[in-house]
Amino acid sequence: MFGPHAHPSHWMRHMAAVPKGFLRYYVLRLLNEKPMSGSEIMSKIEKRTGGHWKPSPGSIYPLLAWLQQKGYSTELKQQEPGVKRYTLTEQGKNFLQEHVKRKKELREKTGFFAPPFIGSRWFDQHPKNCQGLIEAGKKIVKSSWILLDNLRQEYSEAAVAQATEILDVAARKIEKITENLEGE
Repeated sequence: MFGPHAHPSHWMRHMAAVPKGFLRYYVLRLLNEKPMSGSEIMSKIEKRTGGHWKPSPGSIYPLLAWLQQKGYSTELKQQEPGVKRYTLTEQGKNFLQEHVKRKKELREKTGFFAPPFIGSRWFDQHPKNCQGLIEAGKKIVKSSWILLDNLRQEYSEAAVAQATEILDVAARKIEKITENLEGE
């Protein structure tokens, strides 16, 4: 069924192609919350993505240098020897707001929104009593990846039709719940 490196959780942990601009957006959000060092940023991203992604120093430190060079962040006076912490400038906060605005416009234009990573901060922003819904969503994503992988090896028109019907019905029912909530 799967080789040792084909399982979806392995794939998610070792994604080579993080969406363009996503790391910059994520770092801007973190620095907007509080001043952080590069290693704190890497650890926080790993924690918030449930261990699915930990950016490398080779991606974080050049980004921090770029943000500082552009005037979006500034290095705080060292409080601990050897630890450089960065914070957003007003220009950086404006740059972050532009990112948020573009993201919202894209979502409205395309009608599409997907959280960047299963287990990410996006899920942490919802009430704790939504945990069952979050877990069910994770199961849908995982089982869909496994089904797609199996279909690559042994295609079945019946399996595709059955899974498509189930997901279409579920999507329509969830859309109806959302419409009801928005109507309240």
